[in-house]
Amino acid sequence: MSNVTKASIAGVSMLALAACNPATQQEDAPVEAGTADSGGERQIVEIDPNNDPRLWLEEVEGEEAIAWAEGENARTFERLQGDARYQGLFDQALAVYQSEDRIPYGAFQGGYVWNFWQDATNTHGLWRRTTLESYLTDEPEWDVILDLDTLSDAEGSNWVWRGANCLAPAYDRCMITLSDGGSDAAVRREFSVSERAFVEGGFVTPESKGGVSWIDADTLMVGLATSEADTTDSGYPSVAYRWARGTELSDATEAVRGDREDVGLFSFRVEDSDGTVYMMASEADTFYDTTWWYLPNEGEAMQLPLPPKSSIQEMYQGQLVFTLQEDWTPVEGGETYPSGALLSFEMAAFAAAGELPDVHTVYIPRERQSLGGIGATRSALMVAIDENVVGGIEAFQFADGEWTSESLPVPENLTIGLGSTNSGEDIAFMNAEGFLTPDTLYMINAADMTVNPIKSIPERFNAEGLVVEQLEAESTDGTMIPYFVVRREDTVMDGSTPTLLYAYGGFEVSIRPSYSGSRGQLWLENGGAYVVANIRGGGEFGPSWHQAGLKMDRQRIYDDLIAVAEDMHDNGLTSPRRTAVYGGSNGGLLTGVMYTQRPDLWNAVISAVPLLDMLRYHTLLAGASWMGEYGNPEDPDEGAFLRSISPYHNVDANGEYPEIYLYTSTKDDRVHPGHARKMAHLLSDLGHDYLYYENIEGGHSAAANLEELARRDAMLYAFLMQKLMD
Repeated sequence: MSNVTKASIAGVSMLALAACNPATQQEDAPVEAGTADSGGERQIVEIDPNNDPRLWLEEVEGEEAIAWAEGENARTFERLQGDARYQGLFDQALAVYQSEDRIPYGAFQGGYVWNFWQDATNTHGLWRRTTLESYLTDEPEWDVILDLDTLSDAEGSNWVWRGANCLAPAYDRCMITLSDGGSDAAVRREFSVSERAFVEGGFVTPESKGGVSWIDADTLMVGLATSEADTTDSGYPSVAYRWARGTELSDATEAVRGDREDVGLFSFRVEDSDGTVYMMASEADTFYDTTWWYLPNEGEAMQLPLPPKSSIQEMYQGQLVFTLQEDWTPVEGGETYPSGALLSFEMAAFAAAGELPDVHTVYIPRERQSLGGIGATRSALMVAIDENVVGGIEAFQFADGEWTSESLPVPENLTIGLGSTNSGEDIAFMNAEGFLTPDTLYMINAADMTVNPIKSIPERFNAEGLVVEQLEAESTDGTMIPYFVVRREDTVMDGSTPTLLYAYGGFEVSIRPSYSGSRGQLWLENGGAYVVANIRGGGEFGPSWHQAGLKMDRQRIYDDLIAVAEDMHDNGLTSPRRTAVYGGSNGGLLTGVMYTQRPDLWNAVISAVPLLDMLRYHTLLAGASWMGEYGNPEDPDEGAFLRSISPYHNVDANGEYPEIYLYTSTKDDRVHPGHARKMAHLLSDLGHDYLYYENIEGGHSAAANLEELARRDAMLYAFLMQKLMD
């Protein structure tokens, strides 16, 4: 079972690109009236969200908007791809992404390790499998199940792989999800592994957001945003249906229905090691409040007795395992379980009686801990636990009404990522990495609690003389904010080091140490330093770290990043002249706020696939689903706060700003490209320096294949070198 998290709705992107040509501007889009006289005084541009002169840029594929974006791209290409360093940067990045010695990460299911692979030859990719014995060798013998390049050529589509959902225990019939160009909206098509072909007359869904899961060999649970009646205001499905083989989708039977005002309703399957299956649904009332449903094969849907701020994680030995994002007292006068706790109850007992059985404590994290990946194997429930942003894994067993655990022997002081697990197998995988430590893949055997390295990548860059340190900066309210610094050991603390500061700060997403060959070669080897700030809004220290920056408390997140930047400057690592700040998606909003609130701290700002218009974000694509994070622009108090931070509404016509690089994707149907487009257009009208790049393909990652990833990175680092090193 896959963990049903809010990340499936929000998504997280770490990158994007930007530029603008005044010759392409509309003549009827003058600079709006400011709030103060010109001549050096602050002149904040007033933009009415209901009468925005740049609404034409919200037409995603509008002819005029695309022509404008192409003009912007041309200017950016001339500047960044015309840089003498660009081609070398591109070649280095492409070699990293296409390297044959990458780890072929996979999932062990049905006796095979399954993997999706892209390289220089297979740009769309290969879905393939091999035996575990072969996988453990240096050169596995792969059996190609589906060649997406061949399929794309045959069907005239730019197919991007979005995964396969295969029916246990045979893993022969699979629902394959494919996106044309990389958008979230996708098609699902039934595939036979044994026949290496799509099933004639099998299950096929129209292109939409949503998903499917197997009930049995002839029945799917389906939730698709294909009609207004079945779609929420956020653009996600609002109904789950049972769809029987041989019938039309329109004839499917309703299993549970949510509300149009919900974020979405998402069905899923949980399966215990003995093969017992429960069909479930999560009705996301808001982004962080969920009504959980059990969907029996017969009878009405049954609401699970879980608090709104909770997340179902796994099924293990009959126990439904879930986490809390709020304090919970299930029985009046009884025990209160704290936010962040990992708990369980017997699912069969609930299904039989419809009442909450005894609740068992699996684990309660300490103050500087947070839970990472959680997955069930046949012999243990694996839980990744971070301590001060580095990881470990505990293996839990349940017997006689109690949970016990033992620590797995994992490498210390690294980021530990728990990979795919399977409740019917004892084999699982985990990855270990650090800023200077290349990825190593380990195989876990839950039966004997062994952890053995099986594959690793070679060093992608020269780390000799580089060091990693973890520091802290004091935010405005006294909270200590940890941050990592990767720099040369002999760095002279005179403020001269070109430094790239990265942060995200939202949606309970933890930013942990990671190994990047492209970052190492294109930035660190060229003398740059790299900093990651673990600001509030993330999940580095559990739900409370995230919730401290929700809605009208969001300024705390921005104050945290400002404190880190000022600390970097105070300790002499770097100076504003040599500092760039970078973030994507929610991090793009973060850097947009840094651009308007503290332009004095940076010489370059990168805002990737960003949210920037915080008074209209809830009307654009999936934006309505994020009001639990940001607040409602139509609420008087929350709307006033959002106006105060919205980058698009806080640009000073007379202000002095660093150059900002905005990049986005036309195919991004999660964060609307109109955010970046309108910001660039405004800056052009005001005469502020900026670059804008829009990838016509690529979805929310702003890249649909490896060459696009390399181009994205090469342009990014060319920009950083121009601003911080030249």
